[in-house]
Amino acid sequence: MEQRYLGRTGLKVSRLGLGTLTWGRDTDEHEAREQLAAFAEAGGTLLDTAAGYGDGAAEELLGALLGEVVRRDDVVIATKAGISRSRGVRETNASRGYLLSTLDASLRRLGVDHVDLWQVHTWVDDTPLEETLSALDQAVSSGRAAYVGVSNYSGWQSAQAATWQRAVPGRAPLASTQVEYSLLNRKVEAEVLPAAAALGLGVLPWSPLGRGVLTGKYRSGTPADSRAASPHFASFVGTYLDDRSSRVVEAVIRAADGLEWTPVEVALAWVRDRAGVTAPIIGARTAAQLKGALSVEQCVLPPEIVAALDDVSSPSPAPS
Repeated sequence: MEQRYLGRTGLKVSRLGLGTLTWGRDTDEHEAREQLAAFAEAGGTLLDTAAGYGDGAAEELLGALLGEVVRRDDVVIATKAGISRSRGVRETNASRGYLLSTLDASLRRLGVDHVDLWQVHTWVDDTPLEETLSALDQAVSSGRAAYVGVSNYSGWQSAQAATWQRAVPGRAPLASTQVEYSLLNRKVEAEVLPAAAALGLGVLPWSPLGRGVLTGKYRSGTPADSRAASPHFASFVGTYLDDRSSRVVEAVIRAADGLEWTPVEVALAWVRDRAGVTAPIIGARTAAQLKGALSVEQCVLPPEIVAALDDVSSPSPAPS
């Protein structure tokens, strides 16, 4: 698999990342093991997880497989801190103490002495940005993280954070921003992608398959084994089960039929090759799904197909 630099850093990662959102919950150890083995065999290196995935279960499962399925030094481990769930309620906390204690817990679960990329999982309004960013500085200076980044930040938030880190001597520069980006959600093109390009941040799109909708699996209903049928993800997927999304899905399927590809290959290739993108994160639930996605490595969309998909998925213009 092709390797790309993460923003303006010397860190190289595979141009597809393996997501672990469902690990330890909807994806059991057997499936996770097969996913990791298939990803590594394909040349993938970027492993994406978070302390909030399954309340730490994803990190714990990944840690159990490191050294057994893949060598620690052969992968790039990226994790996040700042989002958790208590009694089913989503909570955010970007205070310095919370972030650093969460990082220490992540390292224990992963069974490593440092992560390659540590990210603040979300912006939190009631915490001073300089306090949040000081946690990133401490993580790097203490050797607990090699690089740092942000996730789910808007354009101005990304720019403010990256500029602050550049302006103050001794601070750890931001390497990346992780945001939702797919044919069904192109909002980041307005501000986040230009900010990332100007400030040298690598872009790591999550849900590049539109939360699974771009696979076409929901065209005639909700499969019993799909994420939309899961109590954890029903509302998450349901956001894109509307008329506009259906039009985009049909366009993807027409393109796939014409190219003799799968819809997954079309949707992934579109995101992967957008300007500024480093590596889309593939969040497969099963090993079979992941293997189907990994075949995109040999795929390059013809310009006329890119233009057609751009047109049908174009975000609605902002009101004047």
